[in-house]
Amino acid sequence: MIERFGHGGDIWTAAELYGLDKNGFTDFSSNMNPLGPPAIAGRIIREEWQRELSRYPDPDCRELRARIAGEYDIPMESILAGNGAAELIDLAVRALAPHAVGLLRPCFAEYAKAAQRTGAAVIDIPLSPGNGFVPDSSSAELWNAAGQADVLFLGHPNNPTGQLLPELFLERILAGTQSVILDEAFIDFAREERRCSRIRQAACSEKLFVVRSMTKFYTVPGLRLGFIVAHPGWIRRMKALQVEWSVNGLAQRIGEAVIGDRQYEAATREWLGMERPRLKSELEGLGFHVTDSETNYLLFRMPLGLNRTVQELQQYMGRKGLLIRDASAFPGLGPQYGRTAVRLAEDNRRLIAGLAASLEEMRRES
Repeated sequence: MIERFGHGGDIWTAAELYGLDKNGFTDFSSNMNPLGPPAIAGRIIREEWQRELSRYPDPDCRELRARIAGEYDIPMESILAGNGAAELIDLAVRALAPHAVGLLRPCFAEYAKAAQRTGAAVIDIPLSPGNGFVPDSSSAELWNAAGQADVLFLGHPNNPTGQLLPELFLERILAGTQSVILDEAFIDFAREERRCSRIRQAACSEKLFVVRSMTKFYTVPGLRLGFIVAHPGWIRRMKALQVEWSVNGLAQRIGEAVIGDRQYEAATREWLGMERPRLKSELEGLGFHVTDSETNYLLFRMPLGLNRTVQELQQYMGRKGLLIRDASAFPGLGPQYGRTAVRLAEDNRRLIAGLAASLEEMRRES
């Protein structure tokens, strides 16, 4: 499997496994915006690289935080920028120092890793495929499990399912006594991002933390950039735990520039509005069961009657230069589950052709 380090997008491991050049893959295993970084990011790198590389970055990310504050109408004091969402998840858990962390499984692997690094117990709260992996607000089992945790991790939308949390469920969770770390890393792709986001609520709440990634939507994972919104008291506590100069100068400068790029946002939502339903339909036409999604990725289950795993399918696809995600790496999902990014139309056609050929090969060899 290519998820040697627990994540997709590992083209180096793929190159080792499949004997191809690392730059020769079309990568559906990580979920980046296929439109690529906004044009202004390239201009900054071309024109400002020398200045940014020859001086220390602002250790307090003041200009970046000011841009975020203006965009979401929240105080700067409620914002902490970080080296991607993973660092901010870790800082939030270290600041909270919980005894037990509740996870709605399947979910992003970093939640459990952050909890385990602090010695917190992990309480699994399984989501049912029969309910589309959406939390069931009427489930006594779910609420009993959640009640045993003093911190809850929630993906909104969830990774790998792509589902937003139901409004009533989220309201009930936030009315409880537990602290909540709400991971909104992919919410930029949602149709009603501003209405669904809880950023403004987190800015003044004593127990809500909202994590945002800037790498997925703006396609800058190599820069590592994200931010967390919480009550200023918690922001100060997390800042005290953070390594100095966590966010480099180029990341800060590009982050400032891309926030609020309405043309880029509109182009992204236009592309996704066309390609996600088209790709979902074509996957279903091949016999895959596909979970509804609000994001730029789709969770799928292998066709019924084909007694083969996604890990096997990943190998067939990898030899064709196409990388998909083995979702069985997410606790709560079995070996029949995979995940694919939604890319541009031409790439998506290559994916479908590769899947069709791979399924035919697997059936012949069964």
